[in-house]
Amino acid sequence: MDFTLSAKTIEYAAKLQAFMDEEVFPAEAIYHDQRAEFAAQGKPHGLPPIIEELKIKARKQGLWNLFLPHNTDPAHGLTVTEYATLAEITGWSPEIAPEVINCAAPDTGNMELLDMFATDEQRQRWLVPLLDGKIRSGFAMTEPDVASSDARNIKTQIVRDGDDYLINGTKWWTTGAMDERCKILIVMGKTNPDADSHQQQSMVLVPMDTPGVKIVRNLTVLGYVDQHGHAEVTFTNVRVPITNLLGAEGEGFALAQARLGPGRIHHCMRAIGMAERALSLMIARTASRSTFGKELIRQGVIQEWIAQARIDIEQARLLVLKTAWMIDTVGAKAARKEIAAIKVAVPQMAERIIDHAIQSYGGAGVSQDSPLASMYAGARVLRIVDGPDEVHIRDIARMEIKPYIT
Repeated sequence: MDFTLSAKTIEYAAKLQAFMDEEVFPAEAIYHDQRAEFAAQGKPHGLPPIIEELKIKARKQGLWNLFLPHNTDPAHGLTVTEYATLAEITGWSPEIAPEVINCAAPDTGNMELLDMFATDEQRQRWLVPLLDGKIRSGFAMTEPDVASSDARNIKTQIVRDGDDYLINGTKWWTTGAMDERCKILIVMGKTNPDADSHQQQSMVLVPMDTPGVKIVRNLTVLGYVDQHGHAEVTFTNVRVPITNLLGAEGEGFALAQARLGPGRIHHCMRAIGMAERALSLMIARTASRSTFGKELIRQGVIQEWIAQARIDIEQARLLVLKTAWMIDTVGAKAARKEIAAIKVAVPQMAERIIDHAIQSYGGAGVSQDSPLASMYAGARVLRIVDGPDEVHIRDIARMEIKPYIT
């Protein structure tokens, strides 16, 4: 394994870092002010104008759709290993940076699904405007009434009715669905409950304006209201043509795994960026505050936090890069154990470092005067999204002990 940055990665990383320094970081205060104005008007999911302004600037600089794999766009696309470095840079400003370069979840995963499995008609109607940044999308899999960590449990029904599918069920944590730009949902449900447990599910494309689709409420994350929202959505006799099927019937579980593998790399690298920023903030803060006769940064406990943070970040980054390299060389299926490992290790690492940074800030650390509290909420929820820690630990253990048991 050679993790030396390619010439293309060095070029993009330099451009992206300059864009972060010159455009994104100065825009953070503007973004939060504009969000506050929308909230005061009763529009908590209104899009701050600064986002569209930054998207125009990013696109002009060629910082657009960087997540696209090389086999999709040979002239522009990056390997997973190459993109990992760029995803980490965007993690320094997770509310703004991923979106303004059109590399934000859940759109990236949805675009990859459409790229791999959509028909030509589906690609033109949904993938093209997503790649162009004109619309956003949602992924409706998780349900409130079942343990969705086992996707085979989902109850939403997708029943064939002539040339249509009829959809009934309830989803929640459908990220992005509160945003007025969200025009399409990828809905996972059961088309054949009598089949093998891994072939019961299918994915169907459901436009947001389809009759019977209802946004029930937004779900907060530790009290935070995200701009794009996390929606609870009900589907009541929702009718879509069978041509809206993504892939083939019974492939929903396999499609979900194809979507989540590379996406976990993206999440983990952005989390490493969050941890790096938290460490930087902790060092700056403790260097500027004194207690008991000396700067906080000279206190042994603070120095231990800083040293351990550096050790943990470097370990996590190497594990993620190894995983990305395996996806590039042998495929996501062969990297299943490593993907599970980073999904456990990285969010826990980021959560721990952000927690220490908050502690070093004192009361300011849990207030709106620093980004740390919202970063903590983001890191904590990563231990649940795309599969909770416990499921990944179970999978790792099963793969480890398989050669020893019959």
